[in-house]
Amino acid sequence: MSDTSSTLTRLPLFPLKTVLFPEGVLPLRVFEPRYMDMVTRCMREGSPFGVCLIAAGEEVGETAVPHPVGTAAHIEQWDMEQAGLLTLVTRGGRRFRVVDHEVERDGLLVGEVRWLDEPAPQPMPTAQLDLLPLLKTIVAELGDRLPPPHRFDDAGWVGARYAELLPVPLEAKQRLLELDDVISRLEILQQFLREHGLLPKLA
Repeated sequence: MSDTSSTLTRLPLFPLKTVLFPEGVLPLRVFEPRYMDMVTRCMREGSPFGVCLIAAGEEVGETAVPHPVGTAAHIEQWDMEQAGLLTLVTRGGRRFRVVDHEVERDGLLVGEVRWLDEPAPQPMPTAQLDLLPLLKTIVAELGDRLPPPHRFDDAGWVGARYAELLPVPLEAKQRLLELDDVISRLEILQQFLREHGLLPKLA
């Protein structure tokens, strides 16, 4: 996996039992003081926080151990339905690798991260065009839960949307996130869909 530079960025981390992909939409409900403070600071500064899949531990309570590769989450909408509860809609930005991390006194995990190179947009290969009808149906059914832009002509976008939407184990989603080769990701997903009868099998 290639890194964009040796420069490290300090980034607050939110370990969760989910995997956020670039351009993915992630709703969140925030109530723990450490994360309320983190989100407030991010909104004030217009900065993202990092979402990492939990490798060990839980979302609430003691600070969890994150997987080393995660995705920046940019806050697009927020609301406070009641005192002490923030609802957010975030969208995934760039991937990063956690090089080092520390736990602050309030329990917030802060990482020293290196941003990862993102592949340039690539057209959908002819061999994977059979993925598009099903994905278009799913996106239409999701409606506002997956707002535009919808880039069905981009192999990276298509693979990321399938990876986040399919009911596969979180560890498998994490491995798909870490893949730099977007065509390999499409091939893996295509094989999964064929094996589960969601796409016609090859003769």
